[in-house]
Amino acid sequence: MNRAKPRLHGQGFTLIELLVVLSIITLLLTLAVPRYFNSIDVSKEAVLRENLHLVRDTIDKFYADKGRYPESLDELVSEKYLRSLPYDPITGSSSTWQLIAPDSAGVEGRIYDLKSGAAGAARDGQPFAEW
Repeated sequence: MNRAKPRLHGQGFTLIELLVVLSIITLLLTLAVPRYFNSIDVSKEAVLRENLHLVRDTIDKFYADKGRYPESLDELVSEKYLRSLPYDPITGSSSTWQLIAPDSAGVEGRIYDLKSGAAGAARDGQPFAEW
């Protein structure tokens, strides 16, 4: 009869092997994590720019149709110019917009333009409130 010899060494990894693997994973994470957070900031800025562009275009269309500016952003939604209130991804809210009234005294309506209510600046150094 042939008996199998019991294995003397345990199956598994040594402490050195585990430390090497953990250090490689740590090195890869230090390269990937900053790029991940930078891409989140880039996407938030892109969404904010697009939302501002679309709402400004919608305000212009409202003025062209009605001959006046909207009284509130809710009016744009109730008149079906927008499906919902625009979202500011920097502040994480749809209620932080800075509304700008028309300059002319004879023009009806309260919203000529809007800007982000976010504090701080974009990656290029321009404050969000100036967009």
